[in-house]
Amino acid sequence: MREFIYFSSKARTSGNFDDLMKAGRMDIALHVVINAFFLSHKLRDDTKLHLVFYGPPNPPMHLEMFPGSSIPETGAQVKDDKPDISKKDVAGLIKKMLFKFKDGQKTRVWNGFYIEKKPLFKLIEELKQEGKNIYLLDEKGENIRNMKIEKNPVFVLGDNEGFPNKELKRLKKICIPVSVGKKIYFASQVVTIVNHELDERES
Repeated sequence: MREFIYFSSKARTSGNFDDLMKAGRMDIALHVVINAFFLSHKLRDDTKLHLVFYGPPNPPMHLEMFPGSSIPETGAQVKDDKPDISKKDVAGLIKKMLFKFKDGQKTRVWNGFYIEKKPLFKLIEELKQEGKNIYLLDEKGENIRNMKIEKNPVFVLGDNEGFPNKELKRLKKICIPVSVGKKIYFASQVVTIVNHELDERES
């Protein structure tokens, strides 16, 4: 199992949005979801994604996604032998999850999809208590190709603005910094690169 935590300081924490860019660059979150789970004609069943949103009006919001062999869509199920899904569908999925939030509890929206109010460091603390090894995607970290990646890793990455300085300093103290190279990539591309690297090691 591999996990990703995608952090956005501005992504909207309610489902009442239409313009993805104006909703705290929700378009980036959509691409992260697609690159985390979708292969050609297949869905990954070895990947879990955590979206952590700190934008208005109700932060922090934690969306947990572990689709397995199918991913919910607007009114349908996209099976792993035909994972045809658009960015509009993914946006609808995130909006539905945000609308289903109930204060004070972790809510199951669909099988494998949950939403709750939880801050970034609380999530990381819980994953560490489960014995997970937490890696921070950082351009100054050691190249992933030169590192030993432990089983069941968790990779933390930020949106186009990255992490606030205070949070970044704290992350570097509790996570293992790792880089995907000298060039700066989009967050969704980083997810693809990490997935590919782990795929190659497993083959």
